[in-house]
Parts: sequence; C-alpha cells; structure tokens
Amino acid sequence: MEIIRHELKNGIRMVHSPLPTGIGYCGLLFNTGSRDERDDETGMAHFIEHVLFKGTGKRKAWHILSRMEDVGGELNAYTTKEETFLYASFLKEDYPRAMELLADIAFRSTFPENEIEREKEVVLEEINSYLDSPGELIYDEFENMIFPGQPLGRFILGKPEDVKNITRDKIVRFYEDNYATDEIVFCSAGNIPEKKIKNLFETYFSDIPYKARRHPRAPVTGYLRSERKEKKDTCQSHCIIGTKGYKVTDKKRTGLYLLNNILGGQGLNSRLNITLREKRGLAYLVESSYNPYMDTGVFSIYFGTDRKDLDKSIHLTLNELKKLREKPLGPMQLQRARKQLSGQLIRSVENPENLIANMGRTLLVFQKTFDLQEMLKAIDDLTSEDIYTIANEILDPATLSSLIFY
Repeated sequence: MEIIRHELKNGIRMVHSPLPTGIGYCGLLFNTGSRDERDDETGMAHFIEHVLFKGTGKRKAWHILSRMEDVGGELNAYTTKEETFLYASFLKEDYPRAMELLADIAFRSTFPENEIEREKEVVLEEINSYLDSPGELIYDEFENMIFPGQPLGRFILGKPEDVKNITRDKIVRFYEDNYATDEIVFCSAGNIPEKKIKNLFETYFSDIPYKARRHPRAPVTGYLRSERKEKKDTCQSHCIIGTKGYKVTDKKRTGLYLLNNILGGQGLNSRLNITLREKRGLAYLVESSYNPYMDTGVFSIYFGTDRKDLDKSIHLTLNELKKLREKPLGPMQLQRARKQLSGQLIRSVENPENLIANMGRTLLVFQKTFDLQEMLKAIDDLTSEDIYTIANEILDPATLSSLIFY
C-alpha cells in the first residue's frame, strides 16, 4: 500500500493513499477529545464538533451543509475520548471543494451565539436518546465507574446541566487551548495525482497559523476495581464485566486484540456468542471489546439478557474467561484465530473511511506511516504462550469490575 506524506511549516501533516476509484475520501483528525476537558468544560469537545458546522467567516450553516450535498457528497464528524474527526466523501473531481470546506470549518468557524443556543437543544435530545439506550449508556457508565473523578471517565456527550452551561467564551477558550496545529493530520484516499493533492494541501492549509497546545492532557491517575448494580426500567438486564487494558503503544496490544476476537469479537463463532446465544439462547447480543488509550486501555464484555437468566449468563461468561486462563490455545486454534483477525483487518482497511482514520491515527500516535504488512506480521508472530500470558494478566478475577443494569 503506497502512502504519501507531506508536512507544512505550521505543523499540520498530510497522509494520502492513492486509490483507483471514482470516489475521494478525506478528513481532518484532531488529537482532541473529551478527556481534554477541564471540570467546567464537560461535553465541550463533542459540542464543538457540532458547532463547527454552524458558521464561518464566509458561510452560514445552510451553506456548509449544502456544499458537499449539492454535488452528491457527504460531510460528517465524530468525537471520541481522545480524537475529533471531520471527514467527507465525494466524487474525485470535487477534491478541491472538500478540502477547502474542511479547512474553512475547522479553522475559520465563528461559533455564532444564536446557533450555539439552538444546537444546545439538539445535543440535549442526543443525550436523551442515549439515556434511553441502556446497551450504549452502560459502556460510558462503566468507564466513569473505573476511572472516577478523571477526565477519561467522563461522558463524551456531557450531561444535560453541562450542555446548558456552555457559552461561546468557553467554546473559544477550549478551541484555542486544545486544537494544536502540530496535532492535526489531514488524511486522504482517492484517485488524485500526488502533485495535485500536495498542491491542494498547501493551498488550503499552509496559511493556518501555527498553534501549540496550551492545556496539557491530564494523565490517568488509577484504575478503581468496582462492582455496582443499578435498577433500571428496562425489559432486559444489561451487564458489563471488564478491567484495565494495555495502552495503545504497548506491544501486547496485538495479542489482546486477538484474545478479544476469540472471546467476543466480530465473529459469530466467538466463544461467548457460541456459549450464550447459539447453545442456550440467553442473549441476542454478546460481545467483548478492547479500547486502547494513550496511557491505559479498557477491556470489557457486554451482554443483555432476561433478568431471570442474569446469574447464569454471568457464571457462563466467567467460566469462558477461566478456560482461557487455564488452557493455552492449541496450534490449530491459534492458526484459525490469527487468520480470522488478519482477514478482518484487511477487510477493515478496504473501507476507505476506516483507512483514512487509521492512517491519521497511526501518524498522530506512533509518529509513523500506517503499514498494513507490519500489522499483519505482528498478528502472525503471536504465539500460544503470548495469548496465555495476556489472558492471565487481563482476565484475572482479582482485577475484574462489573456494572449491571437490572
């Protein structure tokens, strides 16, 4: 996979992968998310993601929304705990339109007062929708429980009272403090000559003034093992069992991705899906996940089940963890698991939107170019002993936390 890199004097970097397709994909990845918020800024990163679309020096909200839609393209964004991503997809001849628009909204937004007040109502409804979805809410509640009083444990959306207290002055302060030019990557994939993409990058991004981060990211101060039950007015019980995982730069992260895939990853043949759903019909959705952050990680297992089956489902889940701690994978099991994870990775980067995000993230986190073959080799090099060691470190009953909505 060919990847082209370029860097401007203001610190903004570019990664581009040529693709023989009629559709172009590009985005701006910012090393800024909800964990960068101060105590009086909860929900701010996500709110800014919304209001970046609400007006610039030369465009009103309607013109921003219509700019890509009018030519059959799409403009979107999302916020995580550590990142904000603005991205677009479009016909390849519209690269200049997309890049100019991204530069305009990312660096020349005016944050109009009337739009801020209107968008508060939109975000409050988004929060209400989220609160009505216990299968989603429980993930944020879990991280809030195990990282109490820490920015990493905060809800990305914020809470209603936080959103109501947002002001334009607070928005501008957060934006100026956290959106540093040397922590921004423009990432692209499409059918455009190298010289042209570099020229467009220079044209639309070179005049952005250099800006350093003013507010350093607060480190994680500790993991609190916790067990909690909450009464909820739901038809199902919802359960998360989890613990601290490896940080994103830890070399063991690949092994944990593999272990996660075996236990409750994407495949319907995961151990938990077979045990809870296929054999016993106890759950519609059962999954495990591994989210690595810059200085820690979270490994978790989730399922929803009938209240009468909750204890049985927990017992069966813990038994699957015990099996992985006590018995190393056999040669055929390991080979099958490595091949499955490798295939999923290859399929994932065939999706251009996933590809550009991965390219940008690799440059932001590792300061290097995304290398698919390197990642596939890391998977292929995993041994049964590696997975056995990781299982005993991560799945240790003494470190597991749990949160139950019932």
